[in-house]
Amino acid sequence: MQSEEKKILFRVMENYIHTNNATDEQVKVTCLAVDKTSHVEKIGEDGRIIMLEEYRLDGKIIRASYSARSNTVYLSLKSMQAVA
Repeated sequence: MQSEEKKILFRVMENYIHTNNATDEQVKVTCLAVDKTSHVEKIGEDGRIIMLEEYRLDGKIIRASYSARSNTVYLSLKSMQAVA
């Protein structure tokens, strides 16, 4: 059984890959620059590093992570030149 976080991630990633729409009714979605592998999430004066995991969907490679702290999904496509 998939965790709730994985379900959220896959829902958002599939929507983004199929529609190029980076929105969701339940979570905030932030698109990062191409080829990002991490992001510093700042809430107030505090910051923490969010590491993105690599996923393959419909022939595309996308890096993504979900932060329960901010209820945000972070997305970063992998550049086409880097895809083998």
